Amino acid sequence: MQAIVAGLVSAVVGYASSFTVVLAGLRAVGATPGQAASGLLALCAGIAAVAIFLGLRYRMPISIAWSTPGAALLAATGPVPGGFPAAVGAFLVCAALIVLAGLSPWLARAIAAIPRPIAGAMLAGVILSLCTAPVRAVVDIPLLAVPVVLTWAILQRYRRQWAVPGALVAAVIGIMAHGPGLSGAALRPSIELTAPALNLSVVVSIAIPLFLVTMAAQNVPGMAVMATYGYAPPLLPVLVTTGLASAAAAPFGGHALNLAAITAALTAGPDTHPDPGRRWIATVALGAGQLTLGLGAGLAMALVLLSPPVLVIAVAGLALLPALGSSLASAVTEPEGREAAVVTFVVTASGMTILSIGAAFWGLVAGGLTALLLHRRTPPALDANRSRPVGVTR
Repeated sequence: MQAIVAGLVSAVVGYASSFTVVLAGLRAVGATPGQAASGLLALCAGIAAVAIFLGLRYRMPISIAWSTPGAALLAATGPVPGGFPAAVGAFLVCAALIVLAGLSPWLARAIAAIPRPIAGAMLAGVILSLCTAPVRAVVDIPLLAVPVVLTWAILQRYRRQWAVPGALVAAVIGIMAHGPGLSGAALRPSIELTAPALNLSVVVSIAIPLFLVTMAAQNVPGMAVMATYGYAPPLLPVLVTTGLASAAAAPFGGHALNLAAITAALTAGPDTHPDPGRRWIATVALGAGQLTLGLGAGLAMALVLLSPPVLVIAVAGLALLPALGSSLASAVTEPEGREAAVVTFVVTASGMTILSIGAAFWGLVAGGLTALLLHRRTPPALDANRSRPVGVTR
């Protein structure tokens, strides 16, 4: 029972902390309300299937989540040529890349070889505009936004894991108190199939950055969290499984699935169960909880539609503040490569579009070129006695 409760709590925290980010991202790239709700349900079903399968297969607490940084990337990208069908096509390409990374160890190593400062700077640039939304909301709709921010701040001090869910509850109360209510809203689960379309510019601006942020900001930290608690899940089978599940969810509007990082800490730690060999039960419960929550995707979408858009983005921004802090820290902590990271951050945060390709891709390009330009070869070691390079003859 202890492990089951921990899994259900992690499901609620993971869902409530970032479902607004998912809905905002899907809507930004052209999804209708029904398509966005369908995407949320598809992601929850995918999490349930993968978490239960991996938990039973490997007897490890392998937590699965949707790609929150990926959803933030979609929200920052905005409308794309070809509309939502082109975005779904990009989701399928991203899923194929995840499967390929699982089948080809060299690709996973290549992603891991991306300099941490550049990867962190790209993620920070993607989510910066979302993280400023709480400030804009306080200015534009103070009666609704101030209670949300205060609730988040108080819970952040005393019950950190409930800070964002608490802010969401405050937002829902404000919406219901000042809005027309849910009468007439479609609350039943929504399943809508979208035929994918391939558009090269959308593939470059969505699929590749989505794959990179999912790998660098979710799968790699997720493995690190698992290792912290003494687990070593097989990365390549996990990538293949999440990639196949992402491909199955894409036609229904889901963008990407991956290893969890935050909820992994909730299910893999000693508070879940004293026996490490029994903690896998928590991830099975997490899967069941996510599927149950996914059936309420229609209600979640209805609440979002009733809310002022800036309030929805504000809740999403509060959820992404920890990610912004950690990504900025990884971008500038190391002096080596700091200039390239700053260039990556500035270009990505600019939101520019060139050749119909979004800023996240160009931020990676600019940062990589800057790193190559400023790369300095390590000078040869000096002989302490002769003060000249070792191995150099007269």
